[in-house]
Amino acid sequence: MSASRTDTGVHAKGQVVSFWAKSALDTTTLVRALNYHLPGDVAVKAAYRASGDFSVRRDAISREYRYHILNANTRSPFSRRFALFLPKMLDVQVMDEACRLMQGEHDFASFASSLDDSRSTVRNVQEAGVEKKGDFTVFRIVADSFLPHQVRSTVGLLIKLGLGKIGIAGFRDIIKARSVGLAGPLSPACGLCLTRVNYARSLGS
Repeated sequence: MSASRTDTGVHAKGQVVSFWAKSALDTTTLVRALNYHLPGDVAVKAAYRASGDFSVRRDAISREYRYHILNANTRSPFSRRFALFLPKMLDVQVMDEACRLMQGEHDFASFASSLDDSRSTVRNVQEAGVEKKGDFTVFRIVADSFLPHQVRSTVGLLIKLGLGKIGIAGFRDIIKARSVGLAGPLSPACGLCLTRVNYARSLGS
């Protein structure tokens, strides 16, 4: 079981998974053994023994994602798999301002691509912001959990805002509308990365 689901093409630097194993190997040896057998685009960084009642998903208190946009005049072969190339300049300041509208507990139905009728669309966004790092515009968000495609829909809407296609008032209205699929369009998966899953205490403790 994994702590957070990701779409095809989305990357993860801080994914956490759990599994049952009948093994006498110590955790250091287990990491080496797993990495020997895993494909080259997957690597295990650490392993810990957990109690039988630990749930890698339910016990997580928040997840952190980052989305990278290469906001430059020319593309980069080195970042094409890990960032969206967008040569039109973005208004990072107004994008960051919009992020403050999302902080706190809100109904984010407008940012979901599809929903189960019984599923709550209320989420608590603890942190959100956009900043410029060299040629990259980076969006960061931390929340208790996310709706299907919520982060990619958020980035799509922020890009529209940054390009001047909508204003702050329009961004606010989309949040308040609570209408499934209203935000977006979905930004490409390549720029999104799950960077961290947080727990109340360290997994190694």
